[in-house]
Amino acid sequence: MRKKVYLAPCCILILSFSIGVKNSIMAQASTTQNELSQAEKDKGWKLLFDGKTLNGWRTYKNAAGSWEVKDGALCSERSASNTHADLITNEMYGNFELSIDWKISPKGNSGIMYLVTEQHENTYESGPEYQLIDDNGFPEKIEDYQKTGANYAMQAPAANAANPPGEWNHTVIIVNKGHVEHWLNGKKLLEYQIGSDEWNKQKEAGKWKTESGYGAAASGHIALQAAHSEVDKTYICFRNIKIKLL
Repeated sequence: MRKKVYLAPCCILILSFSIGVKNSIMAQASTTQNELSQAEKDKGWKLLFDGKTLNGWRTYKNAAGSWEVKDGALCSERSASNTHADLITNEMYGNFELSIDWKISPKGNSGIMYLVTEQHENTYESGPEYQLIDDNGFPEKIEDYQKTGANYAMQAPAANAANPPGEWNHTVIIVNKGHVEHWLNGKKLLEYQIGSDEWNKQKEAGKWKTESGYGAAASGHIALQAAHSEVDKTYICFRNIKIKLL
């Protein structure tokens, strides 16, 4: 005869929590990449990368590029021969929430720009940049405003929330009527208002003081910066690129 086992309420709660966490992890692991769920579609999300082609994207000013789709991700690898052309969306966006996964190589350097126009030589001369970099292994000294999730050369992130190089990260960028938020792996890193007194002060004191078009457009392309560390064989990859208009 088998003895009955009775669990105290606290044990039942712990057991239920453990099962819930396990089910959550399993659900995340089984999520199909580069697709929208019905719930996301109902909320107005749009997929920007199909996981197979460069449809919906082109290089900045149609320059020769160095991007390829590899294992369901949009990747750029630094080599002595590539031209490091950044990739931009065909469409332009003003107020939006961008959701994107990325991973970077050891010693890698890249970024995500927004509100980019093609009136300048480079993407970053018009578009503010969400910085992506190997914070601890980059071969040169970097300032806090150059670390992952920073508003590049303007504002440092509030926390170090990046996973180690080679692992996937999840970024959210919200741009709404000039108010911008940077998120990384569920943590809010910073926020700012384009055109505010504080923003103008930071701009005039830093790298962009002579760039009249920097952050000036109400609408622009989203740009993925090609791998541009001076070290060969560094890379940047993106997947699950989704946008919702606000």
